[in-house]
Amino acid sequence: MKKFVRIMSVLTAACLILTALAGCGSKDGSSAKIKIGCIGPITGGAAIYGNAVKNAAEIAVEEINAKGEDIQFEFKFEDDEHDAEKSVNAYNTLKDWGMQILMGTVTTNPCIAVSSETNADNIFELTPSASSTDVIGGQPDKDGNVTIQRKSNVFQMCFTDPNQGTASADYIKEKNLGAKIAVIYNNGDAYSTGIYQKFDARAKELGLEIVSVTTFPSDDNTDFTVQLNDAKNKGADLLFLPIYYTPASLILKQAKDMQYSPKVFGVDGMDGILTVENFDTSLAEGVMLLTPFTADAKDEKTQNFVSKYKEKYGDTPNQFAADAYDCIYAIYEACKAAGVTADMSKEDICEKLTAQFTSSDFTFDGLTGEGMTWSDSGEVSKSPKGMVINNGAYAGM
Repeated sequence: MKKFVRIMSVLTAACLILTALAGCGSKDGSSAKIKIGCIGPITGGAAIYGNAVKNAAEIAVEEINAKGEDIQFEFKFEDDEHDAEKSVNAYNTLKDWGMQILMGTVTTNPCIAVSSETNADNIFELTPSASSTDVIGGQPDKDGNVTIQRKSNVFQMCFTDPNQGTASADYIKEKNLGAKIAVIYNNGDAYSTGIYQKFDARAKELGLEIVSVTTFPSDDNTDFTVQLNDAKNKGADLLFLPIYYTPASLILKQAKDMQYSPKVFGVDGMDGILTVENFDTSLAEGVMLLTPFTADAKDEKTQNFVSKYKEKYGDTPNQFAADAYDCIYAIYEACKAAGVTADMSKEDICEKLTAQFTSSDFTFDGLTGEGMTWSDSGEVSKSPKGMVINNGAYAGM
């Protein structure tokens, strides 16, 4: 009997040791996972962006975890409704969850607020789509003065606003898209304003003629007749819209109503216009924009991603989805290269990933570019692609 008791004691102790070891892993019994949080709008007027990011990130996480390698991710998404205050609240929720890396936020103004929090907390942040230089800091104003200190922990997968503005002017000039240009931008939004300012400066360098510049105060604006009449009366044959898709959809409708039909050129914020509820997609026929991703690309990587996205979500992925997918994989590759493990503190992970992303040896091939690198400023280096809407679908130019 005593021998039996001793055997049972040994077995019990062994079970306790195994249980303790299992406790070091995730709750589902698998190996420990690095916790990646994300914040963006999955409800409200900018929900197209947030849902695209959430969906694509989940696909990437599933693929990476299915590899069965040492690096495994746990992903959690919080809705901020494209509101800065709600975005900070969402960030605090993710911190309480134990977030070690932030992939986000999705839109610019919320990301400016949240990036200040991650900078103070020393959490590595890679945003798929918040493109203002205010997100990463350390950028000079028009007089050359740095008003916001560089946030060394924050990086971007998307083009910065200045790059979009400059590239748009270059593309319009190169393709000779318009003799007289009108610009309508949101002067209450850092994203829109930043793109316009660089576009204006570059257009002047290139000799492009801007005949009309008008603004509106927020994406809730519904009447653009004053802006469109100014453009029409001044003979603008090209309308440059550095804005999001919601006001852009209204501008296109109201332009048709007044029988004004200029060429239209936009930026990545217009990606998603074809899925606006109750929008007549024929109004977007011929609309051009710069983007790092086109869903009709023929390379195997893009085709596999688009096929999987359509199968899972019943929709064609936009540029925001592609950037998010690339974010997760870039984090994965950097974690492997830097030796990041799930038991590290968020501060140690931030230090390792920051060093890796800024290393001259680190390059990344993704859906939105090959040979991508990041500068010490946090900006990504990759080339934009022209896209045009034909027959209700995006196509490369």
